[in-house]
Amino acid sequence: MAQAGAGGGLEMVPHSGDLELELPAVNWLRQDSLYRDATRPAHAAHHHGRQESWVRTLRLAFQCVGIMYADLGTSPLYVYANTFKYGVKHEDDVLGVLSIIIYSFILFTMIKIVFIALYANDEGDGGTFALYSLISRYAKICLIPNQQDEDELVLRYKNQAKPSATRRRAQWMKNLLETSKAAKVLLFSLTILATALAISDCMLNPPISVLAAVNGLKLKAPHLTKDAEVWITVGILVALFSVQRFGTDKIGYMFAPVVTVWLLLIGGIGIYNVIKYDIGTLRAFNPKYIVNYFQRNKKKGWVSLGEILLCVTGTEALFADLGYFSIRSIQVSSTFGLLPSVLLTYIGQAAYLRKHMDMDISNAFFNSVPSDWFWPTFILALIASVIGSSQAMISCAFATMSHLQALNCFPRVKILRTSGHYWGQMYIPEVNIFLCISACVVTISFKTTGFIARAHEICVVLVMVITTFLMTIVMLLVWKVNIWWIFIFFMVFMSTELVYTVAVLYKFIHGPYLALAMSAVLMTIMIVWHYVHVKRYKYELEHTVSRDKVKDILERQDLKRVPGFGLIYTELVQGIPPIFPHLIEKIPTIHSVIVFITVKHLPIPHVDVSERFLFRQVEPKELMVFRCVARYGYLDTLEMATEFVKILVEYLQYYIRDINLYALGDPLRISNYSARIDSFSREKSSGHAIYAEEMLTPIQSFSELTMHPVGMSNILTHLQTGKLNMEEMIKIEEDQKMVEREVDNGVVYILGETEVVAKPHSNLLKKIIVNYVYSFLRKNSRNGEKMLSIPRGQLLKVGITYEI
Repeated sequence: MAQAGAGGGLEMVPHSGDLELELPAVNWLRQDSLYRDATRPAHAAHHHGRQESWVRTLRLAFQCVGIMYADLGTSPLYVYANTFKYGVKHEDDVLGVLSIIIYSFILFTMIKIVFIALYANDEGDGGTFALYSLISRYAKICLIPNQQDEDELVLRYKNQAKPSATRRRAQWMKNLLETSKAAKVLLFSLTILATALAISDCMLNPPISVLAAVNGLKLKAPHLTKDAEVWITVGILVALFSVQRFGTDKIGYMFAPVVTVWLLLIGGIGIYNVIKYDIGTLRAFNPKYIVNYFQRNKKKGWVSLGEILLCVTGTEALFADLGYFSIRSIQVSSTFGLLPSVLLTYIGQAAYLRKHMDMDISNAFFNSVPSDWFWPTFILALIASVIGSSQAMISCAFATMSHLQALNCFPRVKILRTSGHYWGQMYIPEVNIFLCISACVVTISFKTTGFIARAHEICVVLVMVITTFLMTIVMLLVWKVNIWWIFIFFMVFMSTELVYTVAVLYKFIHGPYLALAMSAVLMTIMIVWHYVHVKRYKYELEHTVSRDKVKDILERQDLKRVPGFGLIYTELVQGIPPIFPHLIEKIPTIHSVIVFITVKHLPIPHVDVSERFLFRQVEPKELMVFRCVARYGYLDTLEMATEFVKILVEYLQYYIRDINLYALGDPLRISNYSARIDSFSREKSSGHAIYAEEMLTPIQSFSELTMHPVGMSNILTHLQTGKLNMEEMIKIEEDQKMVEREVDNGVVYILGETEVVAKPHSNLLKKIIVNYVYSFLRKNSRNGEKMLSIPRGQLLKVGITYEI
């Protein structure tokens, strides 16, 4: 309620919809688009900052071992076996291969990923898609035209002073990406190619690791047939995928001790072999053995780089799985755990091979294990292969699919959060089943590690190349580092990775085609889904309802208002969608309070609740019709059930209060509101029926009030002049209570059941893509109401067809 204050002015604060006296809690309106240099929100600190305690770091580092490192830690099972599949021709070839392994591991895994790329995270989230979303914060590269000035407060970090040369280069890169459609399409295509390759890798990595471990049984059971090995592997894979529903957190703690023991064991065996067989193997740290290796083997040595590359398999998953852990925990555990253990293992195997050049190379690892330690090593190898080889890639697939989902690049799937503490930990049932079936089919079809390994190689190397390309853009655009550091980074990593790429592609018909074929299918799905989504959005954008037509519809004599709170879902961030007049034409009835709501995913992991909602009231105001954009990050949980409505209504009441206070009195309105609207209108140049509008989000804290550009003194003066009379205060209070009352009368969710078809005169390819491929994907994906967790009893669907 309202009452007079001591100074003759009026003061108020919201409390359950009421207006009460209390000046310090007066909240005002924040115009997000004015704050272009806003710093990153506090909630975005996540668990990746420097303030992370060492206790938490060590706990996460322990989990890292269980989730991330078993893949890299089990690569010694098959690297030498695939590299020397035709035997060792010269004892120094072992030193040459070992030297390449050592420097490849240090260069690609440790330097590039652990100590450089991890810092190019998107508020703690890693991977190729996180690099893309990070770039999209600093340049408008999104192919969907739904960008708003108001998003910049949430998206942008504070602009820091940099040398003029770096600023000019960053501005040049920004202009290039924003003005060139080809650059946007290229960047998007490379991103989804890397994503498709990563998912394909998740189908190949579990079979090769588990098969390599099971293959060790031949040493103790020589009569074991290849078919028996295959079916044992399939059984293990099915069991592995079955436990994914328990979540990464539990799996990490469950398997971390096993992988830790495994790393200690293989490191110890490596030391034992070096001391027993050939301590001179340590000479491999001298890179001259790399040169000698290529001089002796020439083309065969170059071709073998593909198999040697397997030593860094899992590196791409390590970056993608960053959202599960933290930078410092990964750096600590990899430097003091992973690196010494893995290198000692390779060095120990090399020492053994130099003294046993005539042995069966297919089981090089298990042959190098002391006989008394075979069974413990075999059991741990099997468990570590099942866990990490597979677990890191499965976790990578879940994280990647979450990104695709949020950015409208893949059909809808169900995403379950498995941890209340770490947002990145999730489980996707449909993806888990798909990966399980695919891994089993690959295992049954190809049976040996050789063919699968060659298919696996192309996934690894192409993701590495794309990551280097995107990292270079991040350095130019985001980090703004010295051009010479950028040049060195690009030349060192791109040149070495391209050498590996050519070596892998040379064996295209012997494996790589399989991975590229699977990636092509996944890319086709992504491109089709995203293409139709963009076309559908542009169709709605071109057919938005004009301001005058909206007013005519709302003032129709035959339009009936029924009790209740209606939420009409639309993908448009501005304007009224064409489904609204279609609904009124069929059923001339709407609820007493209507909110057109758009769920918008921003290219960041999380959006704080205080910055989630943007509102605008549709004229005429007395009809209580609003526009709302609900902004989410790609890792935020999206549910439209009771809790969402409660928060939405709370912020809507803030908005009703704030917008009415803001519009009262010419001094504030003219100087700070109308002028801003005019400026905003001039910035837009669209030829369709969208009218300029300012989406506004309420302020809730007194500290934000003092930062408002209007100025605290002007607000206090305005309040104390008595311009806020009793009638105006009562009207605000009545509008707030009306919203609350209509929510109590019932909430109805109105969704458009949109059928998208190609125009009759479209070419054949477009008709196939839209009418058949997209239609098939849409019918076999989750419905919108299931994705939004909308109660079925409160759902109303409105059918409409778009011709694109």
